[in-house]
Amino acid sequence: MKRKIRLGVIFGGRSGEHEVSLMSARSVLSVLDTEKYDITQIGIDHNGKWWSGTNTLEALENDNTSNLYRVFLLPEPGSTVLFKRSTDSDDETIQPATELDVVFPVLHGTFGEDGTLQGFFEMADVAYVGAGVLGSSVGMDKGIFKDVMRSNSIPVVNWITCTRKDVAKDVEAIIEKCEALAPYPLFIKPANLGSSVGITKVKNRSDLLEGIMDAARYDRRILIERGLNAREIEVSVIGNEDCHASIPGEIKPSDEFYSYKAKYLDGKSELFIPAPIPEELTKQIREMAVKTYRAIDCAGLARVDFLIEKDTNELYLNEVNTIPGFTSISMYPKLWEAGGLSYADLIDELINLAFERKQERNKSKRTFGD
Repeated sequence: MKRKIRLGVIFGGRSGEHEVSLMSARSVLSVLDTEKYDITQIGIDHNGKWWSGTNTLEALENDNTSNLYRVFLLPEPGSTVLFKRSTDSDDETIQPATELDVVFPVLHGTFGEDGTLQGFFEMADVAYVGAGVLGSSVGMDKGIFKDVMRSNSIPVVNWITCTRKDVAKDVEAIIEKCEALAPYPLFIKPANLGSSVGITKVKNRSDLLEGIMDAARYDRRILIERGLNAREIEVSVIGNEDCHASIPGEIKPSDEFYSYKAKYLDGKSELFIPAPIPEELTKQIREMAVKTYRAIDCAGLARVDFLIEKDTNELYLNEVNTIPGFTSISMYPKLWEAGGLSYADLIDELINLAFERKQERNKSKRTFGD
């Protein structure tokens, strides 16, 4: 009999999106076929420590890891063993907990979606779901991402970036640059975060200063962009080199924009699948989503977000999420469900793509010469 696939599902993380990750993980775990997968839950707490054991997800949700044990992977090829670390009095013991065939990182934001964890998996030579180091890191940094999009003739909203050090050195100069970018409103964002954490829509100079300081709490790099009166359109993309896009969906947020509250707290935002837009625009958006995906060397999955300016009907690419939300209300799985791919089948396909990507990596020669 063919054995089960040994699957590690990793969630939590040292990020402002920790709680969103837990919500996504609960949805993913609920649909995994236990006849097909031998599942190991791996929770990363706010301090970056890795935990496993009975009811790992519930333990992190309750912020109580007392009944769990510490685990770790070695960042070297040749073994994909998850090790268990135990402490008894003054003695520490390390022993194998399980071997992993593939890892599914359900982690959003820094230290999960930004290429750092992906680099660790590459060092460990383990198959993993999602984009590699390059696609993850470029997709995460909103400023670098916009540079890459513009170099590929993909329209993006005008922006500038600055750093915490720039703000501390001369905040007035930063404010002047922001106000020279475009009239209010402006959007202030941490360059490397998602789920609308730390994002502020500012309408005057006082709001601007407050928004910059708030974004600087979450990242050393800050992005400021022109505010649009826009419709928000999202597309799901799946695949490796051979990828394709779903039908677009539209979000009508309950807030002034699709804020953290509108996404996860008040339950009042509306999703429209398919998006009520002309067929020609649907085609353009899907083609642009695939072009974006390939431009940053994505793999596995991504959600690509667009803005349609209401006053001009101009289309802009907003951002890409290489590990999009998988909660019960998340657009990524809902768009595929609307196209006939169930949530459970979607997860299976993503795991298959992880193995495919690993096989492709294995073809690369690691030594020079014959």
